[in-house]
Amino acid sequence: MRISGDVVEAIGNTPIVQLRKVVPRGSARVLAKLEFTNPTGSMKDRVAKAMVEAAAADGRLKPGGTVVEYTAGTTGISLALVCAAKGFGSHMVYSDAFSQEKLLTMKAFGSEITIVKSDNKKITEKLIKEMIETAAKISKKPNHWCSDQLTNKDAIAGYFPLGEEIWTQTGGKLDGFVQAVGTAHSIHGATKVLWKHNRSIHVAAVEPAESAVLSGEPTGSHKIEGVGIGLIPPLWEPDLVNEIIKVTTEEAKEMTGRLARDEGLFVGTSSGANVVAALRVARRLGPDATVVTIMVDSGLRYLSTGLFGAV
Repeated sequence: MRISGDVVEAIGNTPIVQLRKVVPRGSARVLAKLEFTNPTGSMKDRVAKAMVEAAAADGRLKPGGTVVEYTAGTTGISLALVCAAKGFGSHMVYSDAFSQEKLLTMKAFGSEITIVKSDNKKITEKLIKEMIETAAKISKKPNHWCSDQLTNKDAIAGYFPLGEEIWTQTGGKLDGFVQAVGTAHSIHGATKVLWKHNRSIHVAAVEPAESAVLSGEPTGSHKIEGVGIGLIPPLWEPDLVNEIIKVTTEEAKEMTGRLARDEGLFVGTSSGANVVAALRVARRLGPDATVVTIMVDSGLRYLSTGLFGAV
């Protein structure tokens, strides 16, 4: 292992492990990519690096400038780290619908925070749109640039290395890839690379059953932080997935607890949703196949939410 020049260079090259206790007999091998081993404990370090570096290179983000973003916290933390390491300011638009840990972490990296109040901590389309509008207003200040994660095409390229890592670590022996959808950048970026290697890999997108807009159902509220934004992501490409799997908040929470107790994987609810969906794909593909999914972020960010029980 080489010495990284700074913390940003340490992003990526995360481990991949086989799940054993939660996978029923007769199912495909299920592998989990441990993205919580990135510097901030999240896969979003990849997209933050890609967006900031691209904007700095082409002049959208000036030296000493401030990055503005609306966030459920995970992307915000990653942007705050990259900005701190590269000498930029950061201003994050957040909400009380998301965990206190993520708020405190962004502040620790030096971010200024604007809070948008939710309806009883529910994650809804209305809340997300209000956060987007708030970030747009803040970004009009001098030397401020909104990374606007939902519409930022540089973000997709940030996940090309994720796809290459999965291909290399599996030796090209994978039959399915399963990932939850927030902005859709991670599933699309990884899929574009994987399909260049093997177009027959089955790709399944995951969304909250309570707000299954990708499946053509009405928008609703749920408690799977970081995914299911309540509207079709602007850069969503349906041709880059083979199916969409709906997972309820309760299913995701239950699996998140099992991953900690049975597999020793301390992750957030979107990772639990990923595994629920991956197990469905694994059952269909059978014991000779391999399915890969993503452990998106660390469970340390959700201790205050009651996800792992009362203290």
